[in-house]
Amino acid sequence: MTGIALGLGAWGLVTGVAMVKSGLTIPLAMLMSFVVFAGSAQLASLPLIAGGAPLWVVWATAACVNLRFVIFSAGWRPYFGHLPLRQRLMHGYFTADLNYVMFMRRFPEPTPSPEQGPYFWGGVAVNWVTWQGMSLLGIALADRIPTEWGLGFAGTLALLGLTGSLLSDRATWLAAAVAGCAAVAAFALPFKLNIVVAIAAAVAVGILLDHFAPPPVPAKAGSR
Repeated sequence: MTGIALGLGAWGLVTGVAMVKSGLTIPLAMLMSFVVFAGSAQLASLPLIAGGAPLWVVWATAACVNLRFVIFSAGWRPYFGHLPLRQRLMHGYFTADLNYVMFMRRFPEPTPSPEQGPYFWGGVAVNWVTWQGMSLLGIALADRIPTEWGLGFAGTLALLGLTGSLLSDRATWLAAAVAGCAAVAAFALPFKLNIVVAIAAAVAVGILLDHFAPPPVPAKAGSR
């Protein structure tokens, strides 16, 4: 995780600045950083909060953006499903996108082993400290950072880098392409609802691809 901490820090800094620039007070911005701890959901909800969108739209947008964590949780279930509920809730709070990617690369076989716990907590510790430290720095320096610096574009680049790391096969590439096209086509919708439309389109494509995917070919008897 230390190799990608620089990108995580930049993303956290952008989010910290964006919270204050959107009108949140410093205490509220700090509370959002520690409690929500979901950069993409925070960045998606901030324009809605600033624009006075209905609360249900803010909640729906944040929930849709974070639907991917349902998939992450399902992927982690074979590894941590045996743990007590309190520990699983702690795992859920600290879970992050790149932690999931790195963990699955390190442990491709879905069977519990003693080294998985330390690997998980080491990764999320780097992620949490980097994110919160830079987010708090962005909150503290928000009034001194000119808007003309284009930090919003830097945040977009950070999100694109994160998205690219998750595109691992043809299905995910196709779903991402459909989501991008849907977001552009629905851009005129109010309250950033084009994000919700894009997520719904991507999920629909993923479900269709999974439904019509050919079944795996069974191995022949005696083959190795």
